[in-house]
Amino acid sequence: MNRKRWGSLLGKGLLLASLVVLPACNSTKGESTDIVIIGGGGAGMTAAIEAHNQGAKVILIEKMPMLGGNTVRAEGGLNAAGTPYQAAAGITDSPELHFEDTMKGGKNLNNPDLVRTLTNGAAASVEWLKENGAELSEVGRAGGASVNRIHRPAGGEAAGNFIVVALKKKLEEYKIDVRLRTTADEIVKNKDGVVTGVKVTDKDGKQYTISANSVILAAGGFGANMDMIKGYQPKLEGFSTTNHPGATGDGTTMAEKIGAKLVDMKEIQIHPTTIPNQGVLITEGVRGDGAILVNSEGKRFTNELLTRDVVSQNILAQSGKVAYLIFNDELRANLKATEVYFGMDLVKEAATPEELAAQIGVDGKALADTLKTYNGFVASGKDTEFERPDLKLSFEKGKYYAIQVTPGIHHTMGGVAINTQAQVLDTKDQVIAGLYAAGEVTGGVHGANRLGGNALADITTFGRIAADEAVKALKK
Repeated sequence: MNRKRWGSLLGKGLLLASLVVLPACNSTKGESTDIVIIGGGGAGMTAAIEAHNQGAKVILIEKMPMLGGNTVRAEGGLNAAGTPYQAAAGITDSPELHFEDTMKGGKNLNNPDLVRTLTNGAAASVEWLKENGAELSEVGRAGGASVNRIHRPAGGEAAGNFIVVALKKKLEEYKIDVRLRTTADEIVKNKDGVVTGVKVTDKDGKQYTISANSVILAAGGFGANMDMIKGYQPKLEGFSTTNHPGATGDGTTMAEKIGAKLVDMKEIQIHPTTIPNQGVLITEGVRGDGAILVNSEGKRFTNELLTRDVVSQNILAQSGKVAYLIFNDELRANLKATEVYFGMDLVKEAATPEELAAQIGVDGKALADTLKTYNGFVASGKDTEFERPDLKLSFEKGKYYAIQVTPGIHHTMGGVAINTQAQVLDTKDQVIAGLYAAGEVTGGVHGANRLGGNALADITTFGRIAADEAVKALKK
């Protein structure tokens, strides 16, 4: 994340979990614990808290000087079906419909057993987060969803940082052993092929081994490792990334070295709305809450609520491979996440569509006509141009705002193969005893394309499962 964004967030008094650093613990050569967790993002923190609550002794290691990983950058929310918040809003949904949307969005490349585990467990993950200080009480729409399903904090605050702040407080409250700036070098197996711990290097360069009954791999994806990106998808060379600098695929590489199977490694998602040459993500909630996309001619060119891969390709087909998100004061008032973009000077604003068009260099009449036409769709309840199903925002009143966007590397769908118990599988589809994995380090959940809102559901649901299964093994 660039310095300008840090400054704007701090200037608004927002608490960024990734800026609050836990002190590293002094370590000795050769330690032991019940469970060691590699990675301090959302999946790792979830697993640590759940394992601790079930009575296990936990050590969590994180190579970066802060917790949060990519989770702290997740802005949209968490997909879950059949929650009390949906019921209160009169939304009819089900895990089965969530399953169907996820499989369709992933082009049916997803592992259906993992998807069912995700969609059946997501509502409980929302409840688990509430119990741990991160209530996601507001429900909106994300691309690829048949109904309003993405859960976020009240007022539309960015969900990822909200969750990280809450989970970090729990780690501190429970005095869980968290070791920052500590790098996992190798997953250790014994002569019988059972994982027995991790070799690590601390911030001072000291190397030691943490022996454990189980290892939970939650090291994240490889979206910031351009060599790996180019190796699997050469066409993405030169794209910017929304990933934090630590998302370099270390966990995937370590697991592969001990025989883990990798799946879907070529499936790398580009997010349609990032800031050109900056890698700053504009949350899908902006489109979900009603913003439209126009091209450099001031015209709409897509249904804004299609899946990320389709919207990205539609933007790349436009002049200059850029588009403009257009919204107004009504959306700004209802979605707190937008205030960050104003603080970063990413937003152009004007009192009329024609004045906004002049600000962004497009034809004023064309943009005004586009908004007038869209207002007609809102009034009639039917988008006859692009069949957008959710027409909640009219542009009859200003102020009017625009953000220039282009697709950027966002999520790596491929990774370590797991089963529904979050156990890591080897190249013969056999369980690697003692090794579990959760989050973006795994593959198979999202298929060829991840739906917005499914990442936070993934890390929380499978983080909980990994911890639960590791504790069960410990008790045995």
